[in-house]
Amino acid sequence: MSDVVASRQDGVLAITFNRPDKKNALTGAMYEAIIAAMDEAEGDPRIGAVTLNGAGGAFTAGNDIHDFLAGAQRPETFPALRFIRRLAIFDKPLVAAVEGVAVGVGTTMLLHCDLIYAAPDAIFRLPFVDLGLVPEAGASLLLPARVGLAKATELLLLADPFDAREAERLGLVNAVVPHDRLLARAHERARDLAAKPRNALLATRRLMRGDRDALLQRIDEEAQAFMAALKSPEAAQAFAAFVGRRK
Repeated sequence: MSDVVASRQDGVLAITFNRPDKKNALTGAMYEAIIAAMDEAEGDPRIGAVTLNGAGGAFTAGNDIHDFLAGAQRPETFPALRFIRRLAIFDKPLVAAVEGVAVGVGTTMLLHCDLIYAAPDAIFRLPFVDLGLVPEAGASLLLPARVGLAKATELLLLADPFDAREAERLGLVNAVVPHDRLLARAHERARDLAAKPRNALLATRRLMRGDRDALLQRIDEEAQAFMAALKSPEAAQAFAAFVGRRK
């Protein structure tokens, strides 16, 4: 069974992170598969929207630490960074269905989604500073714009987890939906978007999102700071402690 499953229905491409035994922690190979699915969706006029969800009761626990550290040694081909940049330039609507954990990139990728629905048990966390790192995916730009500077400071610097109701209150998610309706709601809303007049929908989406070049520049600035931080003694210590807790 593939760690990423893509399926089509009603003009919607559903991308499922399918590594439930690891809470869908993302590997380089998974990033490559997600990018390929997004490329396929963007090039296919029959697809009007894309959904993102995780299998087995979790959205994603973020990056698979061992795979991530190995891939980070080659920043020029780093799949996680290419995925982030792909999100930023993706032209079709993205709808996310979040249950369980959404850690690190599991939360920052949501800042690129148009509609987000969360199950009551969803838990979001941005642990970058605690790992001796800096945020990615344009979060240092997008999160303050979404929730305000004061709250973004709290979420990024203190790195405390927050639940689905708080995410809804902050405007990070559109609605909290019962487990048994979550995937159906995300699909219904994606299907509704896919059925809209395509040119008007995409033009409106681009206008709301503002300056794409500024976002890509911030993503690159974050990536440079991230790679520098990754080599620091405090990051090494934080990752060693994290791995030790997992054993």
